[in-house]
Amino acid sequence: MTHANRRAAWTVDDLRSNTSWVFELDARARRDLVAAVRKAANPAKTLFDYRRDDFDLGSAWTVIAASLRDVRDGTGFAILRGMPREDLTAAEFELLTWAIGLHTGVARPQGKASHFMSAVRDAGVVYRTGKGRGYSSNADLDFHTDSADIVLLTCYNVAKSGGMSMVSSSVTAHEVLAKERPDLIDVLHQPHYFSRQQEEAADEPPFYPNPIYDERDGLLFSKWNRNRLRSAQTIDGVPALSAAQFDALDLLDDILRRPGVMHTMYLRPGDMQILNNHVTLHSRTEFEDHDDPALKRCLFRLWLAPPDGVALPESWRPAYRSVEAGIVRGGIAGQAYDDARRAFEVRQAADLGMRMV
Repeated sequence: MTHANRRAAWTVDDLRSNTSWVFELDARARRDLVAAVRKAANPAKTLFDYRRDDFDLGSAWTVIAASLRDVRDGTGFAILRGMPREDLTAAEFELLTWAIGLHTGVARPQGKASHFMSAVRDAGVVYRTGKGRGYSSNADLDFHTDSADIVLLTCYNVAKSGGMSMVSSSVTAHEVLAKERPDLIDVLHQPHYFSRQQEEAADEPPFYPNPIYDERDGLLFSKWNRNRLRSAQTIDGVPALSAAQFDALDLLDDILRRPGVMHTMYLRPGDMQILNNHVTLHSRTEFEDHDDPALKRCLFRLWLAPPDGVALPESWRPAYRSVEAGIVRGGIAGQAYDDARRAFEVRQAADLGMRMV
């Protein structure tokens, strides 16, 4: 198919020749962000107690909003540089990440604990297991999408070595695969089954169906996570993968890592990476961390449903619970979702003019 947004079908050469996907905060914008956090911060509050209007992001918001438009309408990812990491403690930097999220969309829960903010650091978790999560390990990750429309990742500390970030266009990968093996492309538009990694809510089964690719309104959408697909193969009731599925998925992973398709970068302290999970896939290399706890690799991750989110394919409903445009959707509800979390979502949705499921 021809994607309605042709900029989403980029190559590495495209990114090198046009760096409009990189945004920079100037000194005034950084001062505005520091002032916003210092004015609003209250140790007695949880993240759920803050409202969008508590944070005046000043001149920084113009740049941040431009980066979000590019994520929606352009390449599908952006790098925002110059967040005031040196002027903020880790707790203040986390609050700044949350503040940007409050202006961007409704935060989505991210796992069994129904947490809405993830500190991305090595917690000793084994990634390739039936309940492994990449963000709490130091492992080399498979290319994947997160379970929300948008992901924000802000960098506070970097590893001693490794931890390189990789991003590929799922639209470009689809085009390459269709050209090289047209006999396999339809396979990727058929349902595949993914494990919920033992984090399912009480009303959810332990796995769900989702095609790797599907279409709606002239747009191509992708959803892929080999680790969750592999885990699902051990769950009763999940169909065994066919030879054609193995071939198609292996070729997809090969294409995603080709030098002309895969963009690589090292996030620096003060960088924010923004990804549109519907048109990009991302990964990370293994890393070795510092011995000093104060220096260990630490990033903060938010999953978001934005108010301008487009309608999703109907096949996304089992994973996202809703596919309509402008609705709060996505995330991993987990097993600790409660009235406080629901109340936060309702307030934030009202502030952004969004509908709840």
